[in-house]
Amino acid sequence: MHEIEAKTILSARNGMNVYRGCTHGCIYCDSRSTCYQMDHAFEDVAVKRNAPELLENALRRKRRRCMIGTGSMCDPYLPLERETRLTRRCLEIIDRHGFGVSVLTKSDLILRDMDLLERINEKTKAVVCTTFTTFDESLCRIVEPNVCTTRARFEMLKTMREHGIHTGVWLCPILPFLNDTEENLRGLLGYCFDAGVEVIINFGMGVTLRDGDWQYFYAQLDHHFPGMKEQYIRTFGDRYDCPSPNAARLTAIFREECQAHGVICDSEEAMAYLSAFEDKQAGEQLNLFT
Repeated sequence: MHEIEAKTILSARNGMNVYRGCTHGCIYCDSRSTCYQMDHAFEDVAVKRNAPELLENALRRKRRRCMIGTGSMCDPYLPLERETRLTRRCLEIIDRHGFGVSVLTKSDLILRDMDLLERINEKTKAVVCTTFTTFDESLCRIVEPNVCTTRARFEMLKTMREHGIHTGVWLCPILPFLNDTEENLRGLLGYCFDAGVEVIINFGMGVTLRDGDWQYFYAQLDHHFPGMKEQYIRTFGDRYDCPSPNAARLTAIFREECQAHGVICDSEEAMAYLSAFEDKQAGEQLNLFT
């Protein structure tokens, strides 16, 4: 890791990343893509040491409160968060100014900050989402090697719901020829329903591969699954979008099961839910994320 002085902290859509880079080692990670113009090694995480000060100034200038999102590019609960506590300091600022928060993380370290999430949720809305990729724990340790497994994330979501925190799941990616099976999908959906999640986000049963991402992904396939890279190349060539051959059947199961359990699964509706600010004291709900 190395520290940097950032110039800004909030995107135009009120997204925030206090770190840049990741040590989770997920073999499919889109954030490795060259289009994001990272100027350092991906695993050499850049720590935005002035993130809390930047966020404080940004929220003071806001004319209206909204949801602050974090985790879309870099996990806010990397192991180094135990020492830096930057994400926690940012949550304290969000709480103090009365804003809502939507967090996406693969780490159960977020349980450390339950007190802040509960305080935010009392006044507005706190949503915690995680990623589910594979139900098989052994496979999970290969494709997501340096982060807690799917089972641990499931337990984290259950704990969040027990404390009244809103929860959701990003069901992605579904990797062709690796975890694109009905058994895997039903296992992951079972976790979602048992944990009581309100939204499940899926943009397609497959994976996307950009320049900078596919090179790492294929190298990991060669290492862990000899011959599979060639199967990808034969099937998809140099395509960005790599849908599972089972996509239609898996999508039908996904939608049918979510409808049966009353879980939001339409991607636009799910994203709107995550971005909708609520003022519980005033009984107000506004979509201010954009």
